[in-house]
Amino acid sequence: MKWTVIAFVSIILFLTGCHHTYVPKPREYFRIDLPEKKYVVFKSDCPYEFEYPEYGILKKPGFSSAEPCWYNISIPKYKATIYLTYKDVNNDLATHTEDIRALVYKHIVKADDIEETLISDDSRKVYGIIYDLSGNTATSLSFFVTDSAKHFLSGSLYFSASPNKDSLAPVIQFFREDVVHLTETLKWK
Repeated sequence: MKWTVIAFVSIILFLTGCHHTYVPKPREYFRIDLPEKKYVVFKSDCPYEFEYPEYGILKKPGFSSAEPCWYNISIPKYKATIYLTYKDVNNDLATHTEDIRALVYKHIVKADDIEETLISDDSRKVYGIIYDLSGNTATSLSFFVTDSAKHFLSGSLYFSASPNKDSLAPVIQFFREDVVHLTETLKWK
């Protein structure tokens, strides 16, 4: 009798224990190992110099002969590129700044938010704005810096990957620090 009760309870527990609702596991993302921050000074014939990350490859875009002071900082391991464009200011600073602002705000359709951080350093005559775009936008960061008289440098961070704010967030923040460092070390010639 004792074994019959134990067998009966075991069968009941087995049958009822096997009928639970399965819930899919949440999507997981790979751990991203980020390199140590080290910087290299960029000097050229261009009217500016700055420090860029050692893990980046500074190169001219394919059409560089038309724009000799445009550069890309490619970071292949993370499929990231910071595109830099330089323009002389010839009484058209308002046009240049408005062009960058218009490009940034074209992303408003996909952006959850756009935050602006002012850059102002009187000692180096470096003024500008860093635009942080949150959400699944094509670019997550754009910026411009100028001396307000002769020089205008702008840039944008792009990834060669589908935008996914959750998985890219730590990498975006990491490269944002590099852009901030670039603007903090920028010197006009």
